[in-house]
Amino acid sequence: MKEPTGKNEFQAVAKAGFGNFVKAVVDIKQGIMAVGGELHADEEALLVEREGSSRENTWGVNLYTEKSGDEFIEFDSMVNIKPAFGNRSRGIESPAIREQIKAIVRRLVKP
Repeated sequence: MKEPTGKNEFQAVAKAGFGNFVKAVVDIKQGIMAVGGELHADEEALLVEREGSSRENTWGVNLYTEKSGDEFIEFDSMVNIKPAFGNRSRGIESPAIREQIKAIVRRLVKP
């Protein structure tokens, strides 16, 4: 996704998949994200193959379509485990990276 999309479209994708959330991978360098895959790894692979994203810039999140504010984004994914880039957990340990992701999601997901 490179252009803003309404939150209602995410709700439709969520209902077709996990129910109340969609998985997304955000490329913080390009300001884009892949949404709606079954696995974060699939979305990350898509960004790498189609957009030339690099692993150090891609981060997995879950977007809870019926929540808002800080509860809308959950920073939890296996693709976030990147010891070579200083992140050793499923979460995103860097507050700066979390803020970059929030800004990109706010720009691309419209209420």
